[in-house]
Amino acid sequence: MKFSTLALAAAAQVASAHYFFDTNVIDGAAQTPGKYVRGTTRATAYNPIKFSSNPAGDIRDGSFADGDDIRCNQGAFSTAGSTEVLTVAAGSDVTAKLGFGAKMEHPGPGFVYMSRAPGDDVKAYDGSGDWFKIFEEGVCNPSADFTRDAWCTWGRDTITATIPAGTPDGEYLVRFEHIGIHRSHVNQPEHYTSCLQVKVEGGGSGTPGPTFQLPGGYKDTDEYANFSIYGGLKDFPMPGPAVWDGASDGSAPVEEEQDDAPVETTPEPVEEEEGEPAAPAPDADCSAMYGQCGGNGYTGATCCSASSCKVVNDWYHQCL
Repeated sequence: MKFSTLALAAAAQVASAHYFFDTNVIDGAAQTPGKYVRGTTRATAYNPIKFSSNPAGDIRDGSFADGDDIRCNQGAFSTAGSTEVLTVAAGSDVTAKLGFGAKMEHPGPGFVYMSRAPGDDVKAYDGSGDWFKIFEEGVCNPSADFTRDAWCTWGRDTITATIPAGTPDGEYLVRFEHIGIHRSHVNQPEHYTSCLQVKVEGGGSGTPGPTFQLPGGYKDTDEYANFSIYGGLKDFPMPGPAVWDGASDGSAPVEEEQDDAPVETTPEPVEEEEGEPAAPAPDADCSAMYGQCGGNGYTGATCCSASSCKVVNDWYHQCL
């Protein structure tokens, strides 16, 4: 018994550094591990997924961020048929929870993506289609340690997202992911991911997007994969597509063809009324795309140079 206790304690310590999502939470209660969340066949379930360009000694269980395992973790599709499908209402929350009491104690962002199953048969879907992002979180406490608890996910064991109200009815994979970026400065981000199988009801007629595919959507040349958390707070370049707002058409706009060449015209100047100041030019000191632009305790720029400021949470507003 003494040996078993020590072994379990050692395993818990390792799992606190590395981790994996194995269940979901409904009304505050964690479900049976693997009931709705696809399992993994990895020899060590909590190992991270890294790029194949990383040193061979750092690759765990043969799982690559630029390979199929990045979708829902290694062997996840082999468990799809035995994993149940959770019915959720559009506009409601879904939560994934880490296994074995682990906490996310690597600095880095959290994400939630969705991908609709062809024929609305999620048990037969390998995740090779289009994915769209419904949630992301980065820094929540900019006054804290940027290498630790400045990050929203630090010390937590769950990630929660709202299924957008405009999501069309159907069956989907909901992919939860945390990326540890403590070694991104040497091009070795660590991906931790799992997928929940859901059936969305009461949804809308939105067109989710923009989309990307996995593998392929993450590259070892991306900014996030070469980002240093050291040297103080700085803007983090979120990987993947922008978060779908749940209402607008997320597809790229289609340019209309024109039969005739455009006629160049010079706009007439608009006279300003006396006493009315001219509209200010964009502030060069505004936050860049994906930068912070507001939140409790934030004292920096509240404008965005090439986007609009969106509320991520009470402490973190971001240019998106």
